[in-house]
Amino acid sequence: MSNTISNPQDAEFVQQQHFAANDEIDLRELFSVIWAGKKLIIAITLLFAIGAVALALWMPNIYKSEVLLAPADEAQGSGGLAALANQFGGLASLAGINLGKRGGTDKTELAIEVMESRKFTSDFIEKHQILPDLMAVDKWDFKTNKISYNPKVYDEASKKWVRKVKPPKQIKPSMQEAYKRFSKIFSVTKDKETGFVKVSIEHKSPYIAKQWVDWLVTDINQVMKQRDVTEAKRSTEYLEKQIEQTNVADIKSVLYKLVEEQAKTIMFAEVRDEYIFKTIDPALVPEDKFKPKRALICVLGTLLGGMLAVFIVLVRYFVKKGN
Repeated sequence: MSNTISNPQDAEFVQQQHFAANDEIDLRELFSVIWAGKKLIIAITLLFAIGAVALALWMPNIYKSEVLLAPADEAQGSGGLAALANQFGGLASLAGINLGKRGGTDKTELAIEVMESRKFTSDFIEKHQILPDLMAVDKWDFKTNKISYNPKVYDEASKKWVRKVKPPKQIKPSMQEAYKRFSKIFSVTKDKETGFVKVSIEHKSPYIAKQWVDWLVTDINQVMKQRDVTEAKRSTEYLEKQIEQTNVADIKSVLYKLVEEQAKTIMFAEVRDEYIFKTIDPALVPEDKFKPKRALICVLGTLLGGMLAVFIVLVRYFVKKGN
């Protein structure tokens, strides 16, 4: 009696059952292999867990201090400038004066770009003498609020750099190297909807983080103020020369108005410390660390160890089986 299956559908059904049986066997086989290698899996997972805990405990606490800023009111004299811009925009452009906001650069965006620039960062580091606190801090003692420096990098007693580096780097960090380090701990962001700006600093010392944020806000206001005052004074000098050279009464009248607007700009700058940014929520000394997330590091380390252990057990089994 023949066992040949003449119906193709029956043949397909038998083949599916065969594959299903093989899949079931393979799945049971995998579980049995994993169970057989449970000691190795537990050992590797435990090793990774211990390593993750050690890493989490070794990593120093990083504190983040931030300030919330709002663009300063720029409405002073804006009505007069806007009117002059509509009537005498060509003459104002000739004098090198931007009378209206339209087509001009947003001062808030400009201030943010200035804060993120290499020049501003370099000037900031040199002005406040923070290079050791930026490049050589080892740890911060919360009981005494004192910073200790890495002795292999910076000798605090002699105030000298002692680190060993390969050319082109120098023993004392350059401003390029300092800028790269500062960029990693410094952040300035602008909310597109509200226009509010957040400036933050991350550091091992919460007091240093807070101090640097305060200095950044003060310095950017001062820098932007000085830029506008310098520009207004130069424009005024140019306009005064033009007044002396013209005899046309109407043109003189316009030039006097332009001089008046530049005087308003200078006066406004001199009487306000918060020239570009107003402080809405000042920076505080953070009590809680910002990072590391030690619990997350431990969990991820343990999971990574478990998955690696299972992979090793399976690879070893199939290699032996293939041989």
